[in-house]
Amino acid sequence: MTPQLTDKYMVTIAERLTSAYARIANAAKNAQRNSSEITLLAVSKTKPSTDIAAAYEHGQRQFGESYVQEAVDKIAQLSALSDITWHFIGPIQSNKSALVAQHFDWVQSVDRIKIAKRLNTQRLADFPPLNVLIQVNISTEEAKSGCSVDQIPELAEFISQCEQLTLRGLMAIPAKSDDPAEQIQSFEQLQTCFDKLKAQYPHIDTLSMGMSGDVEAAISAGSTMVRIGTDIFGTRT
Repeated sequence: MTPQLTDKYMVTIAERLTSAYARIANAAKNAQRNSSEITLLAVSKTKPSTDIAAAYEHGQRQFGESYVQEAVDKIAQLSALSDITWHFIGPIQSNKSALVAQHFDWVQSVDRIKIAKRLNTQRLADFPPLNVLIQVNISTEEAKSGCSVDQIPELAEFISQCEQLTLRGLMAIPAKSDDPAEQIQSFEQLQTCFDKLKAQYPHIDTLSMGMSGDVEAAISAGSTMVRIGTDIFGTRT
């Protein structure tokens, strides 16, 4: 059953979502790009299903989650909204990979062959292939998930041979910076990796980079998907 919403609650989420789309459109214009090339992924982790339902009522269909059990519960609660596309964007633990494989449409955080192999095996045969992005640790931070740049070719080759996975592109979360020049430099490094990968796999189409704090820099560097949470749903507790 879809959670019930109050008009006041819906307006708040709707206004924030409208602002997020306007921000993307403005950034695309400044970068001389078409905003239709850029997908907004509403990052709903830690937020209740009522928040997701409110965004859905305003036309949002792409949602990102980082915590497996929390996400699976919300997917069940919102099962009546059958056209939602669910993206898993958090680190994947081996003991949770089956839940990810069986409940999500996209996984943006594949960073090693072991996880790709498990997702491929655990994806149900009658499901469409799981859309996969390789997460790259573009800033080489020790505490951050993601493969290194030089590991991309081997991982991409493995994924491309998996019947239940479809390689769609790359994702990264660069080191946090308030300096637009530093932001763009990190994003351009990932764009270069994406271009090299696309030369080998022409079907890939998704470069997921940019969040609430660096949307403009990401779009100027070629992002095709930005992940926005705080600016839509408010600060997480």
